[in-house]
Amino acid sequence: MSKRKPAKAGTKTRRINAVALVLSVIALVIVAFLAGRQYFATGGPEQQAADSPAPAIGGPFTLVDQNGKTVTDADFRGRYMLIYFGYTFCPDVCPTALTRNSDALDLMGKAADKIVPIFITVDPERDTAENMKEYAGFFHPRLLALTGTPEQVAAAAKAYRVYYAKVQEKGADADDYLMDHTSITYLMGPDGKFLSHFGHDVSPERMAERLTKIVGGAGG
Repeated sequence: MSKRKPAKAGTKTRRINAVALVLSVIALVIVAFLAGRQYFATGGPEQQAADSPAPAIGGPFTLVDQNGKTVTDADFRGRYMLIYFGYTFCPDVCPTALTRNSDALDLMGKAADKIVPIFITVDPERDTAENMKEYAGFFHPRLLALTGTPEQVAAAAKAYRVYYAKVQEKGADADDYLMDHTSITYLMGPDGKFLSHFGHDVSPERMAERLTKIVGGAGG
């Protein structure tokens, strides 16, 4: 029977480091768990949005609408903006989000008149004003679809902290690609400042309820 060789000093050190790493991970998990309990105990994102300073989301932009008209963020002062970034070639996430947003506005009745629904492309290479006009027609009748130069779109996305990147398979045609992008809808106030946001999993009913609470009664 062969005898077991004693562990070398280096092996022993690696074992100690591994144990320390495991203990560190366990500690982080416990901290995250306790932080999560505190987060939801204080009302989650909605309560924290009310109690905390508004994050630095939003800012100036200059884009072109589906009718070829240049528009800026200043054109919407005095009205709420419901903004979603996406692209017309999006296979599922964008149509789902825009349909949800449209349904929420319909559920709000006249109160929705205070809100301008806006769709900003993250794919200006393919999303011309003409393409945006056709695409917007599938959703809300008041949906404003905005495009622009790559530089203009990049500036708008940066202001709203929106991530996007082209995803293309090796060997695919130049115009055959998808866009990886942030899927969040932002609500901006009449002063152009951030008020709230809606994740992809929020229902039309819940969205309509929260929007109505924020913008108030019937539009005028």
